[in-house]
Amino acid sequence: MRKLSLENLNLAFASIAAKYPLYLPQDNSAGDAEYKKWEQGAKWSDKTNTVKSPKDFFFPQTEDLMAFQVSGKSIDIIDTRKESEDFVVFGVRACDVKSFEVLDNVFLTEPADSYYASRREHGIIVSVACTRPLETCFCKAFSIDPSEPAGDVSCYKTDDSLYLSANTEKGEALLAVISEYTEEADDAAVSKQKESINKIMDRLPLASLTPASFGGGKTKEFFDAPEWKSLSEACLGCGTCTFVCPTCQCYDIKDFKTGSGVIRYRCWDSCMYSEFTKMSAGQPRTSQLERFRQRFMHKLVYYPENNNGLFSCVGCGRCLSRCPIHMNIVKVMKALGGKKDE
Repeated sequence: MRKLSLENLNLAFASIAAKYPLYLPQDNSAGDAEYKKWEQGAKWSDKTNTVKSPKDFFFPQTEDLMAFQVSGKSIDIIDTRKESEDFVVFGVRACDVKSFEVLDNVFLTEPADSYYASRREHGIIVSVACTRPLETCFCKAFSIDPSEPAGDVSCYKTDDSLYLSANTEKGEALLAVISEYTEEADDAAVSKQKESINKIMDRLPLASLTPASFGGGKTKEFFDAPEWKSLSEACLGCGTCTFVCPTCQCYDIKDFKTGSGVIRYRCWDSCMYSEFTKMSAGQPRTSQLERFRQRFMHKLVYYPENNNGLFSCVGCGRCLSRCPIHMNIVKVMKALGGKKDE
C-alpha cells in the first residue's frame, strides 16, 4: 500500500501525463462530471459518477473501421487504424470496472474484436472507492463491492491522502512512475474507509434489491409476463438509458461517402429505437413493448444465460437519474419479482 499526500496529487498527475495520456473525471459547464484529458490546472471532480461511463475509451461512440478508395472499377481497402498507445483512465468506480468484464465477454470472445482488444491491452485502469454512494446506487445487488474497486490500481481517498494499491503488472509500473511522491503505509485508514462505505451501502434505498429471481433459464417465465405492458407504456424510446449504460454494446455499421472515397464506421445503437436491426423484410420488434422487453430481458436473462450467470447490469444508477420518464431496471426488477422480502 502506497500513500500519496493530496498536496502532491497534481505533481503525481503531471508525472503520469508526461509518460501516458491521462484522463480523469472533471466538472463540465453543466455541473456534471465527464472524462477529459488532464492538463495543468485541471481539477479532479468529486462527483460519484460521470454522466457517461468510461466504456467510451474502449468502445467509442463512433469509430472509423476502414476506408475504401474508388478509382474506376478498382477499389482499394485502407486500414484506418493507428498504432495504439498506452493510456491511463483515473477515477473509475467499482461498478464501471465490473462493466469491462461484461464488455470483454462480448468483444474478446473469439473471433475477438481487434479494435476493442487493442484498447483494452493499452488501457491502464485506476479505480477509486466510493466514499459517497448515491441513493440511486445498487451495485451490491450484483455482488459488486464499492469498497473493493479493483482495476490495475485501487485507490482510497481520505481528507488529506490518497492510498494506492497495485493489482496488476501494469498497475505496478504506473505506481513506479510516481514513486517519488508516495511512501509505504499500512492499511488502517483504508480498512476504516471500507467499513464506512459498507455501512452507507446498507442504508441506501435500494439496499434490499436482488436479482435472485432472474438469470439464465427464465425466458419462459418472464417473456409473456403481463407487467411488460404497464411498464413500457410511458417509454419514449429515446435511448438515453442505453447511451449512459456502461454495459450496453449494440452498434450499427454505416458507410459515409466523402467525395473521394468511402469511410466505413460504427456507432452506438439502441435496442429501444424503432429502426434497430430493421431489415428489408421490416422490423422484427414492431412495438415499443417488444423493444422495452428486449432491453431488460437481455440484462437480466439472456446475457447471464450465455455468460455463466453474470448479469449485464452493474448497478451504477445512471439510468435511474437520466431517464426522462423515470423508468428503469430497478422498477422492472421489482415489478417482476426481483425485490427481496422485507
